[in-house]
Amino acid sequence: MEVKLILLGKTNSQYLVEGERKYDDRLKYYLRLKETVIPEVKNAGSLSEEQIKSKEGLLIMKQLGKSDFVVLLNDKGTQFSSEEFSEWMQKKMNSGMKGITFIVGGAYGFSKEVFSRSDYQLSLSRMTFSHQMVRLIFKEQLYRACTILKGEPYHHK
Repeated sequence: MEVKLILLGKTNSQYLVEGERKYDDRLKYYLRLKETVIPEVKNAGSLSEEQIKSKEGLLIMKQLGKSDFVVLLNDKGTQFSSEEFSEWMQKKMNSGMKGITFIVGGAYGFSKEVFSRSDYQLSLSRMTFSHQMVRLIFKEQLYRACTILKGEPYHHK
């Protein structure tokens, strides 16, 4: 299965970049991960939150295909345990779905158009994380789900 990950802006902190790289390397043994980084909106300081979300939304929408199953990483989405997330992923794989597109939004969230286009919303926690940290946390959970499905010892109950 191919997993697409659409991200807004690049990760600036080296420790997060290194962590992401670690899980990118691990994930390649389980699935195809295609990452698309959308540059941050220029002159964002002179724009309102809604204008920023709108511009980001247009850039996100350009990356989506008509048949993409789109999952927004959003604090108001469904929360899973790691085991439940692995079961959810397994169901998607068993359904014959070719791929899933996960989207990590910018600092202000998603535009109405992106929300309307989404098929599912997933929350990693009720707590708030920076969008740069969410990338690392999500990749670790995706890796954990893969190891759970393979019965490997990475995950401990």
